[in-house]
Amino acid sequence: MNREQLARQIVEAGQFLYGRGWSPATSSNYSVRLGAEQALLTVSGKHKGQLGLDDVLATDLDGNSLEPGKKPSAETLLHTQLYRWKPEIGAVLHTHSVNATVLSRLALSDSLVFADYELQKAFAGISSHECQVEVPIFANDQDIARLAARIQPWLDQHPDCVGYLIRGHGLYTWGAQMSDALRQIEAFEFLFECELKVRALQR
Repeated sequence: MNREQLARQIVEAGQFLYGRGWSPATSSNYSVRLGAEQALLTVSGKHKGQLGLDDVLATDLDGNSLEPGKKPSAETLLHTQLYRWKPEIGAVLHTHSVNATVLSRLALSDSLVFADYELQKAFAGISSHECQVEVPIFANDQDIARLAARIQPWLDQHPDCVGYLIRGHGLYTWGAQMSDALRQIEAFEFLFECELKVRALQR
């Protein structure tokens, strides 16, 4: 797949995620793997529902822009970290939905555990509802290198991890290709909404 086709996937993902209310205004960032040592990411500060094909840039896996004049997202390292972690990851999505943000603030522990939901089977590698999906929650940090350093040990110890939350911030998830990452976003959002409703009813 060439650069223009990959850029179009990012643009279309932005339109979909903005339309669902999961990427308001200039929040969020998206990427696809451009090659073994490169990624294609959204540039900083662009409205995600109004992206154009030129609103992406190539970076190396250290997060350095390969296109002079284009500024990468502050969170680029959180994307390239995932591409380094697993060569099979082809797309990474970061969103800022209300449900993800609120649930990450309500949770008292450092992770959420989903169990016995049929929709867990939407996640890569899961074939039954009879399992648990643990989603770690990391404290928000404007120092992205420091945040990435806290995330990496979890990824190394949990190779089956399908996504994580940053408290009061949003969700990161990924997949072999953009369609897989989008499917996981939808599954997460369904589970987040279910969890919030269950907690409200238990009060």
